[in-house]
Amino acid sequence: MKNIMIALIGMVFFTACHPKIATKPVKTALFSEGNQVRNGNFTGEVWLNMLMPADTTYNSHIGSVSFKPGARTNWHYHPGGQILLVTEGKGWYQEQGKKVQVIQKGDIIKCLPNVHHWHGASATDRMTHLAIGTNINKGTVVWLSKVTDEEYQYVGE
Repeated sequence: MKNIMIALIGMVFFTACHPKIATKPVKTALFSEGNQVRNGNFTGEVWLNMLMPADTTYNSHIGSVSFKPGARTNWHYHPGGQILLVTEGKGWYQEQGKKVQVIQKGDIIKCLPNVHHWHGASATDRMTHLAIGTNINKGTVVWLSKVTDEEYQYVGE
């Protein structure tokens, strides 16, 4: 009986510690990508999953937005403000007249009402964020001009 117990303990130890048998955790996205955005308000490949449509009780909406490398929004502003919660990857956020900020998983960006800004993935990384439209009773978004390739390339320098 003692030999059987020692053999079982040895098998459990070997199985748990053997590198060919050990498994790595599977990385999964917090939310599905949703649908590809096909309008003139973005540059590059962008996906949107509207998690909570416009809601008059909470005066907000929430979407998960995924940007492939190099993808970005146009310049825009939100009359009621916006909050971005970066859930994956690395990207850039810029307010008009200010330096670009590097944003990455875990960052929270508070976009003040009526402040012109843009955001998107870095040139080499994808980035996903939750976009929370706040005070949408004041309006949701006003789209402006594209972030030009020159403006975007300048960011990476």
